[in-house]
Amino acid sequence: MGHWATTAPGRYLFDWEQARLDEAVADAFGFHALQLGLPGLEALRANRMPQRWLADETTDGTGVMLCCEFDALPFASDSLDLIVLPHALEFARDPHLMLREVERVLRPEGRIVITGFNPTSLFGLRQRLARTRLGLRQPPEAVGAPREGSFIGYWRMRDWLRLLGFAIEGGQFGCWRPPLRSERWLARLQWLDRVGERWWPVLGAAYLLVAVKRVQGMRLVGLARRVRRSARASTRAVAQRESAKVRPAEREPA
Repeated sequence: MGHWATTAPGRYLFDWEQARLDEAVADAFGFHALQLGLPGLEALRANRMPQRWLADETTDGTGVMLCCEFDALPFASDSLDLIVLPHALEFARDPHLMLREVERVLRPEGRIVITGFNPTSLFGLRQRLARTRLGLRQPPEAVGAPREGSFIGYWRMRDWLRLLGFAIEGGQFGCWRPPLRSERWLARLQWLDRVGERWWPVLGAAYLLVAVKRVQGMRLVGLARRVRRSARASTRAVAQRESAKVRPAEREPA
């Protein structure tokens, strides 16, 4: 992905993802945020959490703070407030295991943000052609989409998240221009993004998903519990005052 990101279609797609990620993480609150993979994309730059980490499985990328296996994260359970996965699942050895590990370290009501390639798009078709015998003869810069990786569909990703107890908060598609190598032609076809967003949104080359970790049987603590106690105390006080008002009137004269 590193080399492909410098090509014209790579910059086109990652510019869209960077803008959508800035919107998705700007209002996510907490203390600890983590980006898994793709150091060339600043997925947490718009977030305001005090602790933000960039993790990768190698130390080749600039800005990498943590080198670890994505299916064995060095964090305690229920410890992170936000995790961003820019195309990390598509290049994982076992995406199911990685997603379960992300669910483990994410705290209840924490958010997960995922970006991925849409296999039912022009980029997905270009990847399938690049894996043919003719496509393998071409250099990487001549390929409009990454050869490596297993593109995971948008609806399939939603099903995986729901099975792990996540609630889908939002999702969107983007990038309807074909994966052309020419910056000039990509600029000329800018109108396809407007048309595609209106008429065939599910055929966008990339998608973004935001989900929240839900935990069944959670009990109210802290402020909510204190509010309930104060409400009960107020009810008892009113009942006692009403009882004190009634008792003198009920007494019989001696």
